[in-house]
Amino acid sequence: MFNGHRGCNHPVINLETGKGEITSQNHGFVVDTESADGNANIVITHKHLNDDTLAGIRFKDRAIFSVQYHPEASPGPHDSRYLFDNFVENIVNSKAMVSA
Repeated sequence: MFNGHRGCNHPVINLETGKGEITSQNHGFVVDTESADGNANIVITHKHLNDDTLAGIRFKDRAIFSVQYHPEASPGPHDSRYLFDNFVENIVNSKAMVSA
C-alpha cells in the first residue's frame, strides 16, 4: 500500500448489501485483493472507495470475518454497528453447534 489510510470519514462499500459506510481508519497495510480473490474459500465483502483496496473478507466454511477499519459501536458513525451483531451471532451459533 503506497499511502496508508489514516483518519475518519473514509468511504467503504459493503459488497454484500450495496450500502456505503463511513469509517475511521489507521493502518498502512492491506490484504492483497488478488490473493483473497484467488482463494475459493474467501469472499471479499468490503472495498475502500477512495483507492479500491480490499476492506473486508469473510470465510465461506467458518464463522470468521474481518474488516480493515475501526467498526466502533460509538461514538461517531454507526454504519458498521451490524458487525458487532454478526460477531455475537457467530458466537451463539458456534456454542449451539458444540452443545448439539
